[in-house]
Amino acid sequence: MKPTDAAALTIINKEQLGYEVPVDVTCKQIEKLLLASDREFLYVYEETKTGKILGYVHAQLYETIYSQTLLNVLGLAVAKESEGRGIGKQLMTKLETEAKKCNLSAIRLNSGEQRTAAHQFYEHIGYVSDKKQKRFIKYLDT
Repeated sequence: MKPTDAAALTIINKEQLGYEVPVDVTCKQIEKLLLASDREFLYVYEETKTGKILGYVHAQLYETIYSQTLLNVLGLAVAKESEGRGIGKQLMTKLETEAKKCNLSAIRLNSGEQRTAAHQFYEHIGYVSDKKQKRFIKYLDT
């Protein structure tokens, strides 16, 4: 992943995940994340013939006092027109390969309750839903 991928990733995030973030913010975030490459795992799927970005996965080390270090998937998305081509599976396989190189024992992820097709995909590639959760957030005045 590189900052010049920001425009394509912004479109994928909006269309597939519902995150509407300006391209310049996406670009700045990519730049920041690339500086933390020892903790961040960022991969894109780029179509060979056209160079078009068709999907991405972003994960980071998940370190807590109550478990071994794992990878936590923060985002996985594939362009709508490219779904069903195995791109998501290839991205997750790449992530699993890198996790094994780092001697990590597992990859975890959360997926919105309404994203049932995504749940089927994760189960299809070997992931198991092991708990129910709610997310809580408090926005802070800055």
